[in-house]
Amino acid sequence: MSVRRADSLGGRAAIAGIGATEFSKDSGRSELKLAVEAVHAALDDAGLTPADVDGLVTFTMDTTPEITLAQAAGIGELSFFSRIHYGGGAACATVQQAALAVASGIADVVVCYRAFNERSGRRFGSGVQQREPSAEGTALGWNLPFGLLTPASWVAMAAQRYLHTYGLAPDAFGHVAVTGRRHAARNPAAYFYGRPITLADHAASRWIVEPLRLLDCCQETDGGQALVVTSPERARDLPQPLALITAAAQGAGRAQEQMTSFYRDDLTGLPEMGVVARQLWRTAALAPSDIDTAILYDHFTPFVLLQLEEFGFCGPGEAADFVAADVLPLNTHGGQLGEAYLHGMNGIAEAVRQIRGTSVNQTPGAANVLVTAGTGVPTSGLILSRDG
Repeated sequence: MSVRRADSLGGRAAIAGIGATEFSKDSGRSELKLAVEAVHAALDDAGLTPADVDGLVTFTMDTTPEITLAQAAGIGELSFFSRIHYGGGAACATVQQAALAVASGIADVVVCYRAFNERSGRRFGSGVQQREPSAEGTALGWNLPFGLLTPASWVAMAAQRYLHTYGLAPDAFGHVAVTGRRHAARNPAAYFYGRPITLADHAASRWIVEPLRLLDCCQETDGGQALVVTSPERARDLPQPLALITAAAQGAGRAQEQMTSFYRDDLTGLPEMGVVARQLWRTAALAPSDIDTAILYDHFTPFVLLQLEEFGFCGPGEAADFVAADVLPLNTHGGQLGEAYLHGMNGIAEAVRQIRGTSVNQTPGAANVLVTAGTGVPTSGLILSRDG
């Protein structure tokens, strides 16, 4: 892949199965058990068995190694196993890695998975408690002594600059939260099923780190999610309609750090997502007007707005009004704000449901769905499409 030309991966792999555990605040079982349940559910959905799997991809942050998962899930020999770094930024890249393996013939059936007890076992939102010395930690070392200890505080810096630059108030983020919760309220799998919110609720929620309120921040969730990637030819012989991987990309910007890229010339955008956007549009030969549904990583509402602008759905500073106009179906599963925080993997599953026509908040005739991974970090994205 190149940041200057279209790549040749598009259309050479597909997602043939999706599976998840329930989403909860206390799973009552190990992360390995959650991973195995999600993988088995995805294979069942695809009409495959553990014996069919010869590749596995997960996150570096995951506690379940590929070989341990293979042993516990009854998977045999592996010809491919891989991990992607940078937390939530890895979500769509796990599918890209699987697609690369399938397209090159290294593996035939690759399962991407993510499982954690991110409520009952650990809490990312609690901040940096202890960290081994590392090159990555050096960047955090410039910020932690001044009180920037949590993801919310890191995002708040960019969010405050965005509001200042475009003359907006914190209520600009409200429509993102309301949209996610509206969709979650109709999704039985969502933690906030049956519990929509209003703009007034958003405005009344307590401050976490100004300008972020409680309802600008995603949940913490226990659960697991898995996806089955194989060739389009094989997928066409399986029970479910395939979701073609039309384009997949990773991106890191100049002066890139993990969540603390405060020394760039401009804090009002997400350059790493801009890299992803340009590559997806080039490879897919599509434009924003061709996208029927967008599943955008929503760990914090401000970065949903910045993603819409990086992808060209609207101009700089215009995304709040764009979301309010409700012209693009957005995070139809409820997102991480409303359904569950699974580091974006549940968003990819929702994109597959949209392509299949089985979402609880289905976009009629959805043919192309954009999915993004974590923002503020080196990241990734996908465009999934209907077959043919």
